[in-house]
Amino acid sequence: MNFLRLPFLVKLTLVVISIIGLGYLLALGQSILAPFFLAFLMAMLFLPAATFMERKLRFPRSVSTMTSVFIMLIILSGIIYFFTNQLSDFSKDIPHLREQFTTVFEGLQHWVSKTFNVKVDEQVDYINQGLNKLLSSSGAILGFTFGIFSTGFGFIIFFTLFFIFILNYRRLLNNFIVTVFNERHKSSVQEAINEIRVMTKKYIFGLFLQVIIVSILTSIVLTVLGVKYAILLAVLTGLLNVIPYLGIFISLLISCFIAFATSSPSTCIYVAMGYIAVHAVDGNIVLPFVVGSKVKINALFSFLGILLGEHLWGIAGMFLCIPAIAIIKIIFERVDDLRPWGKLLGEEEKPNKKKKSYKISKNITLKEMD
Repeated sequence: MNFLRLPFLVKLTLVVISIIGLGYLLALGQSILAPFFLAFLMAMLFLPAATFMERKLRFPRSVSTMTSVFIMLIILSGIIYFFTNQLSDFSKDIPHLREQFTTVFEGLQHWVSKTFNVKVDEQVDYINQGLNKLLSSSGAILGFTFGIFSTGFGFIIFFTLFFIFILNYRRLLNNFIVTVFNERHKSSVQEAINEIRVMTKKYIFGLFLQVIIVSILTSIVLTVLGVKYAILLAVLTGLLNVIPYLGIFISLLISCFIAFATSSPSTCIYVAMGYIAVHAVDGNIVLPFVVGSKVKINALFSFLGILLGEHLWGIAGMFLCIPAIAIIKIIFERVDDLRPWGKLLGEEEKPNKKKKSYKISKNITLKEMD
């Protein structure tokens, strides 16, 4: 039966059932699929290095794979060592931070009492009621946090194993994906695989550059403002910035809290202004030129992807949702019936730019034919 000839309601029903079933399978296989997809992204990033070792240095496939794993583990160990060292210094100042925060908070209470005629005891009662409601409505946060730490080690183990298998058996996986489709679609499938590989490599590499640039800009802003733990907060901001929209907001709250506890309330305002400036530079300069336009997803579906990713895979889903949507967008653009959905995920094209890009692509095609 031809799917295109079915009535609209039947097609819509089948699409909804497929989406629900796919979402259920993704949520059910979170412990396996999340590290597998992250390992796939990292394998695409290390693929040029592994290919170079095999072709130029004449390394066997297994040796190039283990060398790539060794390099990746060294990088991860360096990141873990940095945060461990910084957090150990931060933990020594926790009593001092608590005293200073208490002093500032008491001053703020007295200011509210004088300005709005609300007694300090009433303020404490309001705060306690708000905290009780927050904890009763989101009591799962604590269990979720412990779940992250308890499953973190297993996540790393699965991620490392999948990384080894994908790099070692990449040719076998590529041949399977190509041969599983009809003979007339093999060229299109291979083009889509190559485009996904190139896009993934550029995206992950650009993401690392974005993390470094945002960390440097944030460290400059926090250092100039005299905020304590500027380096730690800057690196944390760079890493959280991988989560679109929400990451910079979470890091802003953390930095404002530290600035409020270590200096003065006015510093929080300057920190917020500095973060807005960094976010503006990142969104208008760093992101378009470093990450590129291959993974440009419009803000609506980026935000929906973050919500769905967090619901399905937790924090890992928030990090992985954008490259997943980008891969889906490439696949949709290669299938005629799904091409409108691919355009829906992307950003709106301006007529002038579209016409200009058509001329450029036409010239490139003529040069390739010559």
